[in-house]
Amino acid sequence: MTDQLTTTSGTEGGAPATPTTPATSAATKKASKVNNPYVWGTGRRKTAVARVRIKPGTGQFVVNKREMDKYFMLDKDREAVRTPLEVTDTGKAFDVFVNVGGGGVSGQAGAIMLGLARALLKTNPDHLPKLRERNLLHRDPRKVERKKYGQSGARKRFQFSKR
Repeated sequence: MTDQLTTTSGTEGGAPATPTTPATSAATKKASKVNNPYVWGTGRRKTAVARVRIKPGTGQFVVNKREMDKYFMLDKDREAVRTPLEVTDTGKAFDVFVNVGGGGVSGQAGAIMLGLARALLKTNPDHLPKLRERNLLHRDPRKVERKKYGQSGARKRFQFSKR
């Protein structure tokens, strides 16, 4: 039993072991983080999911490869999406690129708002009190209630007939 513990496995003839790949992959991951200018934030609202990337820039705002003003037609959605930038006074400091899917237009605007707030918080932790004060870091948990069997909707029932 002691012979098994003292024998070395892997290299024969006492050759030195080569460096393992996990150490080198960790070094490349660290180097890629240094070269990557983007900061990511994920936001969700109802069934919409938004993946938000920001980088220092001139204030460009792109949603699904279209300008934000062309993607959102309602002013309330445009204002909601811009809220985290206005609260932190970084309106023209970052370029924002968003991929969003699922849900409707209003849900997508809420998802982008949360993802953008999270990304801005990663860039500068000093924004935390401002974003918390406006409740921008809180995920809205409300979703549509499912339709139940034997009913015409989630809560509404079919008309009752006594006879």
